[in-house]
Amino acid sequence: METNKMLRIIFLVILLFQDNVCLRAASTSVTYDSKALVIDGKRRILQSGSVHYPRTTPEVWPEIIRKAKDGGLDVIETYVFWNYHEPVRGEYYFGGRFDLVRFVKDVQEAGLFVHLRIGPYACAEWNYGGFPVWLHFIPGIQFRTTNDLFKGEMERFLAKIVNLMKAENLFASQGGPIILAQVENEYGNVEWAYGVGGELYVKWAAETAVKLNTTVPWVMCAQEDAPDPIINTCNGFYCDRFAPNSPFKPKMWTENYVGWFLAFGYAVPFRPVEDLAFAVARFFETGGTFQNYYMYFGGTNFGRTAGGPLVATSYNYDAPIDEYGFINQPKWGHLRDLHIAIKQCEKHLVNVNATQMSLGENLEAHVYYKSSNNCAAFLANYGSSSDATVNFSGNSYLLPAWSVSILPDCKNVIFNTAKVVSQVTLDDDASTWNITMRDSSLSSSSWSWYKEKVGIWGNYSFRSSRLLEHINTTKDTSDFLWYTTSINMDEKIEQNQTKEVGLLIGSLGHAALLFVNKQLVGFSYGNHDDANFTMSAKVQLHSGTNTLDILSMMIGLQNYGPWFDVQGAGIYSVILTDSMDLKGNLSFTQWTYQVGLEGEFLGLENVSLANSSIWTQGSDIPINQSLIWYKTAFLAPEGKGPLSLNLAGMGKGQAWINGQSIGRYWSSYLSPSSGCSEDCDYRGTYDASKCLKKCGQPAQTLYHVPRSWIQPGENLLVIHEELGGDPSTISLLTRTGQQICSRVSEDDLPPADTWERSVNFVSRTPELRLACESGWHIASISFASFGTHVGKCGALSPGSCHTDVSSILKQACVGKNGCTVPVTAAIFGNPCPNVVKSLAVEALCRV
Repeated sequence: METNKMLRIIFLVILLFQDNVCLRAASTSVTYDSKALVIDGKRRILQSGSVHYPRTTPEVWPEIIRKAKDGGLDVIETYVFWNYHEPVRGEYYFGGRFDLVRFVKDVQEAGLFVHLRIGPYACAEWNYGGFPVWLHFIPGIQFRTTNDLFKGEMERFLAKIVNLMKAENLFASQGGPIILAQVENEYGNVEWAYGVGGELYVKWAAETAVKLNTTVPWVMCAQEDAPDPIINTCNGFYCDRFAPNSPFKPKMWTENYVGWFLAFGYAVPFRPVEDLAFAVARFFETGGTFQNYYMYFGGTNFGRTAGGPLVATSYNYDAPIDEYGFINQPKWGHLRDLHIAIKQCEKHLVNVNATQMSLGENLEAHVYYKSSNNCAAFLANYGSSSDATVNFSGNSYLLPAWSVSILPDCKNVIFNTAKVVSQVTLDDDASTWNITMRDSSLSSSSWSWYKEKVGIWGNYSFRSSRLLEHINTTKDTSDFLWYTTSINMDEKIEQNQTKEVGLLIGSLGHAALLFVNKQLVGFSYGNHDDANFTMSAKVQLHSGTNTLDILSMMIGLQNYGPWFDVQGAGIYSVILTDSMDLKGNLSFTQWTYQVGLEGEFLGLENVSLANSSIWTQGSDIPINQSLIWYKTAFLAPEGKGPLSLNLAGMGKGQAWINGQSIGRYWSSYLSPSSGCSEDCDYRGTYDASKCLKKCGQPAQTLYHVPRSWIQPGENLLVIHEELGGDPSTISLLTRTGQQICSRVSEDDLPPADTWERSVNFVSRTPELRLACESGWHIASISFASFGTHVGKCGALSPGSCHTDVSSILKQACVGKNGCTVPVTAAIFGNPCPNVVKSLAVEALCRV
């Protein structure tokens, strides 16, 4: 018995020893020097991408992370959203879309690192920048300065998140994926507004972060005065000229904007991938080490999470992975090839300094020599108009304007930022919907409705002898605040008579409906850049008492700017005007207030009220009415993919599927009719207004419905329409296919992943590659030409030199998830000798 006991003890000791060995082996050290982040003693070039966990659902996190990894990323970057993790002071929530631990573990499962931007200020076009609104109502508090109340709350939340990550062993030193953490966010852009308090706050935030002992480096983005050991980083469209504030810190780029966010009433911004790739290549060419795409997957502002003012529900951001989780080509593929090319240069980039040399006007090379015959080079033409041919190291190279060529061996160009050979997806074009989308109309559905009461509707109203600011009154529990007063006209108008008078209403934002005697007489609104507006209306007042009801509407709390947390909203002035001496300032009369709408109070969006008698049913649906709720049931569409709710026929409001809010909509707010450029020239400096599309149209008409929100059988759709629309026009779209296109010429570069180091300066064969989404297949080839085709993807036609190669492409590609075809006359023939020919293909993918 003693022998057995001793054997058990020895066995347990061995197990404990093995566990400790495994723990030590799994742990990762993360430091930095002037060249790069150093992970387990090895300097690394890192490509990162922002993916915000609440902007999609947990069911699709692994798929999005996998696509990011396949796109060549090493790191996933995310903010932490304080207002949803601590909705009530001291009460925390980490479930559903806000399960931060699950998200970080999903990234780890995929084999990627994490940059955790704890902040806790996020900006991110997120409601109130990520701050909980209750924070604003702590007496004496001031945000983002040396205010003890704010610092106490911020430190407590930072510690909460750090300790949560530690408890789950998620920092790199514990074997987890987190290699970086961020405190604060873009404070350097507004620090001037806080004076000395701002400078002291930066030092305090840095010290507080370091004391939390995450064992990984901390960064501050857009913060030139970030104190050691905090790394200051760059945010912007270009960061090649950025330098950290210490020679001992690496050059890092935490936000490379792949496009721009969308706002109601604005055209849709996009960023050409040629310019984006140029910016990335220039960054690494000039000593960059860590680069993050903001966003790599943008997702959706579900519910009331969108910031403001007037940020749209879609946060697509023209990202490499679109709002629905589909790969956005050519952006995803061109950047993937760029990452491969840069990775081929990694050992040179992280170990030696660049030798810079001029190749001519707006032309230069950065060469990284490990030895005289072992180097990597970047050749840049940063002119925005003229292509150029340069001589470098005894060879001649063509450099298109606004481009960078990457030569991992100083001889072979394996990638040029302006030469896009990745396929194009055409699913953003409405003309393809009949091919790639199934439209399930709800026009024949049985609709019910509930008409919202105008003005004060319940027992929770209150009074004041002045106009109250909107946000301080509602505390963001609702978008809506009723302002109600009365006007007595007995002394001005004879009995049973009416008189036309003027009303001038001033608002700090964001929109308002005006009712006189319960009849709608006006609607006005601001925009994202200026939320203030005035409403001028001519109204009829009758003898006796007239009611004046104003519904003030918020469309997302401010999320950016100095002192943004105290920026107001709502009605500040109501003036009665008339040419016959009927004048008066109603701003300081008696007003009655009601927070929210009756339908919100009743919970009409909830499934539990789907069969309530409160709803009115009938064959004649009331349409084009303000403040009305609609409800219908629909059967789950076929398939497993995400859905779009088409709300083009509606005005402004919010929609729910099975009680889950898909966000605010505003289909009636059209963008300006001019300023768009569908084929925007990528050459030259980019900004958010340079490349726009969909002018004269709503910013958004299709709204993402996650498949996990749909249940088998019947589903509930609830709409709250604020302005007026026709619910019979609503439909659900399901993606059933994908149109793809690729064009590669004989003199294009082969894909970067086909390159192998060679001592010779050799030519290689370019390839055309087609690929469908995972689980889909190439169903048909609609166009295939080798020669000199004309037109653009979606509208290709044969040129003067043409060979129909459909049969070859069908044999190589149809029925497969993807295919690769060399672009050479040896395969396709030579219809026009001595002419550079291209292979152009359009194909259809099916589920």
